[in-house]
Amino acid sequence: MDITMNELGDKAAIRDVLSRYCRGLDRMDKDMARAVFAPQASANYYGIYTGTGHGFIDWVWEAHRGMETHSHQITNVLIELDGDSAVSEAYITVVLQQQRETGAVEIQVRSRYLDRWSKRAGCWLIVEREHVIDAQSEVPLQAIVKSAESRRDRDDASYRFFS
Repeated sequence: MDITMNELGDKAAIRDVLSRYCRGLDRMDKDMARAVFAPQASANYYGIYTGTGHGFIDWVWEAHRGMETHSHQITNVLIELDGDSAVSEAYITVVLQQQRETGAVEIQVRSRYLDRWSKRAGCWLIVEREHVIDAQSEVPLQAIVKSAESRRDRDDASYRFFS
């Protein structure tokens, strides 16, 4: 399979957008998380949310506010390019920690993002997302512990490195 430098660059750009999406969610940087979706992008998080990508961000923001911590990791990103269009499948693991009246819990979700992309003005944007949950579990925790440097806002240590 021959691949051009432009194709390598496009694939790297799509992976970067996926990483910024996760960072936006975990740092509660709403502008960063919204920026990955085209304005009228569709989002189908089966059984959780159906609507626009921007609408999903608004919905998930309220859900994430109720969490003590959350961490989204993307792996195994498969991308197929077709000019200024692309499709991708990305495996995602999400770990959410929440304090409930009955005690602390950790929710782990193993799922996939199936995305259609469009390159607009040199930037790759998601125009359609389907979120497929492959497995989910919940376990009780003794306590939720995190470092002071780990923040869900622009005071997080990473903002000293990235603007």
